[in-house]
Amino acid sequence: MSDVLHAFTAFFDHLQAIAWTPVLFALLCQLAKIGFRTRAWRNILAAAFPESRVRWRSVTGAYVAAVGVNAVVPVRGGDLLKLYILKRRIEGATYVTLASSLLVETIVDFVLSTLLLLWALQQHVLPGTHVLNSLPSVDWFWLFRHPRIAAAVAGATLVVGFALGLWAAARIAAFRERVGRAFAILHTPGRYLRSVAALQVVDWVLRIAAIYFFLRAFHVAANLDNALRVQVTQSLSTIVPLTPAGIGTDQALIVYVLSGQASRTALLSFSVGMKAILSALNVTLGVIAIAVMLRTLRWRRALEDDGPAREPSA
Repeated sequence: MSDVLHAFTAFFDHLQAIAWTPVLFALLCQLAKIGFRTRAWRNILAAAFPESRVRWRSVTGAYVAAVGVNAVVPVRGGDLLKLYILKRRIEGATYVTLASSLLVETIVDFVLSTLLLLWALQQHVLPGTHVLNSLPSVDWFWLFRHPRIAAAVAGATLVVGFALGLWAAARIAAFRERVGRAFAILHTPGRYLRSVAALQVVDWVLRIAAIYFFLRAFHVAANLDNALRVQVTQSLSTIVPLTPAGIGTDQALIVYVLSGQASRTALLSFSVGMKAILSALNVTLGVIAIAVMLRTLRWRRALEDDGPAREPSA
């Protein structure tokens, strides 16, 4: 935890040295990324609910609201919020189909993340186990240092999964039909490639571009190799997001993978600064989205109300 506090201190000490023009370009990339990401998800949902009108603005609002909540709440609590919002906005939608659509949405992410991880392993970008144990972190590496607790967590996950399987089996016909709807777009590969995969590839390009501009903003060597290294750390730090936005692990990994590119203080400033700026943007957009979509900022209370909501008039 002291290393995380030191990282924040380094960031505030370097505020005056930040180049804000590249930060602006990075934020524009982030906004564009959200646009492409939500358009792809909207197309998945439109195929899943062909009888209903699926508005891009509703999908965008739900996604942005969730991103804002996830920036401050651990274990991706915002994902429940976006499913709740969309169930109210899409006629005939079910939570099973909406949740299953997230699996379809992550196909491209899984493929590209795997390729990026293989590249990182081949280039020896990631730390070995002897280094891993000494990395300062408040996130999922903690489980690796406590194998008994990790085994208990894994066992509990299996028990819960088994219980959910038994529950689903009792409703297997309806369950399979609802899950199958989410994968409807995969029945037409051409449509999937054009309206989903292609958009998500652009989303990844914008991710890398945003990181590149943040590297420039914090005066760390800005090139494709370093941007890819940072993207690897971001992917790993959010596998099990026990802290908001995976903070802690991200900072520890960035200092390691960019070692030699700048001073440790500069790298800490970069890692925290990028996270803080993006989180501020996400929270701001999230607050606006929650206020517009739910007409209240008390989103936890809204989750307790399953009453129908109407689309706002154009």
